[in-house]
Amino acid sequence: MSTFDYADLGEPIRGPSALSGDWRRFWHLTFTIARTEFKLRFYGSALGYVWQLMRPLMMFGVLDLVYSLGKLGSIPHYPAMLLSGVVMYTFFMEATAGAVRCVVDRENFVRKIQFPRLAIPLAVVLTACFNLVVNFFAVAVFTFLDGVRPRVQWLEIPLILCVLLVLAVGVALLLSALFVRFRDVQPIWDVIGQVLFYASLILIPLEKIQAHTGRLLGVSLTHLWLLNPLADLMQQYRHALLGPVPRFFNGKPVTPWPDHGGVSAAAAIGGYADLAIPVGLVIALLALGFWVFNRSAPHIAENL
Repeated sequence: MSTFDYADLGEPIRGPSALSGDWRRFWHLTFTIARTEFKLRFYGSALGYVWQLMRPLMMFGVLDLVYSLGKLGSIPHYPAMLLSGVVMYTFFMEATAGAVRCVVDRENFVRKIQFPRLAIPLAVVLTACFNLVVNFFAVAVFTFLDGVRPRVQWLEIPLILCVLLVLAVGVALLLSALFVRFRDVQPIWDVIGQVLFYASLILIPLEKIQAHTGRLLGVSLTHLWLLNPLADLMQQYRHALLGPVPRFFNGKPVTPWPDHGGVSAAAAIGGYADLAIPVGLVIALLALGFWVFNRSAPHIAENL
């Protein structure tokens, strides 16, 4: 009796990869999925996109009321800083928490249709970007109403948001790939997300933390706090939004407008060399997320 050799069947068939085919078709697919999800979210709603503004505004209202009763209410332009932080955090959690189940929730499509798997989590992040744009209109209006004057440092804000986007993409890819095999990822990330809200300088300015933190093993707790990339982004955003505005008279510098934004993220953490640690962490998370998702993409259907 002859024995059967599975090698006679040839190479095993691999599923669709994370990236394949034409780039234009890939980005068109990603944009189409994101746009459809964005429209369906408010389909049949009387107020439509207004509901997108309600969640961060309601959270901001409650937090501002609570913390204004204490000493934080005396911080100049604290409401503008708080609302901006809430909106940025809401985007990050919407992009990452929404990406956790995105592949599993589209099991029917993954099993039956050949397409680049990377389009699924990227579409979730892109949908969160649409919501961020809508929410930032409210932030801009509120900032002007709060009396914040325009300054050249505002040109940093798009770069800060781009770094936040890169961080969200890396974490979203990693979570969406891991959840296919490890369903504990979702509750774990829910807990981590709650911790990040209080550890990202959204509620309490850095100066308040510096006044109450000591040292651990010879390292400043403030320095350890700022190893969190979200905390650095919030601090740099605050510095760009409320930092000093240089003034000139007859070509000579005069006293600038008050600096309510605090120091930059680099100055807060101890210099650009130390700032390279959280920046490197953002890049590492993007690379790790893509590597893990790319390796698991051909086997997603069989692991579901």
